[in-house]
Amino acid sequence: MSRPSATLRTAVVWDVLRGALDQRAELSGRTELDVLDTGGGTGNFAVPVARLGHRVTVVDPSPNALFALERRVAEAGVAERVRGVQGDVRGLFDVAERGGYDVVLCHGVLEYVDDPAEGLGNTVAALRPEGGTLSVLASGLGGAVLARALAGHFTEARHALTSPGGRWGESDPMPRRFTPEQLTALVTGTGLEVISVHGVRVFADLVPGALVDTEPDALEALARLEATAAELPDFQSVASQLHVLAEVPPGVAPGTPG
Repeated sequence: MSRPSATLRTAVVWDVLRGALDQRAELSGRTELDVLDTGGGTGNFAVPVARLGHRVTVVDPSPNALFALERRVAEAGVAERVRGVQGDVRGLFDVAERGGYDVVLCHGVLEYVDDPAEGLGNTVAALRPEGGTLSVLASGLGGAVLARALAGHFTEARHALTSPGGRWGESDPMPRRFTPEQLTALVTGTGLEVISVHGVRVFADLVPGALVDTEPDALEALARLEATAAELPDFQSVASQLHVLAEVPPGVAPGTPG
């Protein structure tokens, strides 16, 4: 069964992130921000951020992803604004500058690191101490439980619901999932102030693509539904992904030593 497009599935995150970039630029008095994209891969967010006129450093452990990033930024005409370096959040300051970024993206990273608190602490320590914005995107527990149950895998759904890491079994490709409370606690534990929490892909992963393709205006209507549900806590708890936006409070040194 096909699913709605990837653009729809990331629209909520991009809308929040674009607004945060605009606000950070206004607060800093600079139109060109320095953005760090940890685990940025092939540039799904780095390219549109660069198109807004910002400088982006992408850190990713995969050479293949960075090679694809290089091609992609060249095709998009933003090669001078995007730099890709091989690395990960554990050794982040081997390849990135501590306290040197206005905005840091930590998307699809915390599910895979051995110690999410340590990894998040490093990403936060990359923010400028005088003010910065963090964008965290991670897999949601509730969405996985709901998806397994709707597929008829009730034992796996219960296992995900009760296991410490939110995995539905040994063959589950996702090492870890989070509830909204767990993810926000990780973020506030670094000293940042949570600005907003959104559920991502509340419905998009469950709706058959054929339905969206055949029904007039269905894609637009689904996008509006996702945007509305994203802000409601009841729906955040069953989202496939969770997005947390946070900022450095005045007078607080962000992050922990890496």
